[in-house]
Amino acid sequence: MLVPLLGMSQTKNVISVTRNFAKADKVLEFEKALASHSQKYHTGDWKWRVFEISSGPFAGGYLIVEGPVSWEQLDTRGNLGVEHNNDWNKNVAIYTTDRSTSDYLVFDTSLSTVMITDYAEKINITHITQKVGYGGKIYDMIKTFRPVWKEGGQSVAVYSASSSGPAGYLVVTRYKNGLKERADGYRKPFKERYEAIHGEDSWNEVIDMQRNFVQDQWSELLFMRTDLGSK
Repeated sequence: MLVPLLGMSQTKNVISVTRNFAKADKVLEFEKALASHSQKYHTGDWKWRVFEISSGPFAGGYLIVEGPVSWEQLDTRGNLGVEHNNDWNKNVAIYTTDRSTSDYLVFDTSLSTVMITDYAEKINITHITQKVGYGGKIYDMIKTFRPVWKEGGQSVAVYSASSSGPAGYLVVTRYKNGLKERADGYRKPFKERYEAIHGEDSWNEVIDMQRNFVQDQWSELLFMRTDLGSK
């Protein structure tokens, strides 16, 4: 009887995400050191996937994604060791600026159309920050998007922010077929598909929800750098 309970408690649905920025004249040195560190110290459940941020307010930075793991694994991970910490501080961090961010995100299967590990090399992240007290409304809004994404064959992973600044969701569109998926005519417009599923003029309800319940929303385009991540 304990086995199912143990499996539930060990759900690997948490990722940690950090953003680092190389000094303008030390990009090559940073990338070389980052690749070496990733491949030496981050393996198994703690693998790193590294993305180059190509647009948005963090353009030019590097997004490092670790996991997925469970909260229990994070709870018992402990210190990563002197060797690991020295390598990061002395060989990698010396090439970075003081600008950085760090977040925990929890994957939501009820909102996503793909498995958490069904990755793509090109992605768009839409950050949706909710107004205080309206988390349920944002969830309900995104829930209406899911059948539209599925109908259009879109690979979308949805995460909620956890103890990481303003509450909200990150909608990650994974372009399995590349950026051509963004081109006009590749799919029917989202609004058209939405109203075909939810009814005529139903998109107006989405606009009202965004106006009333969304505090902020912005997007960024990222490209995976397999040469910089774990092997």
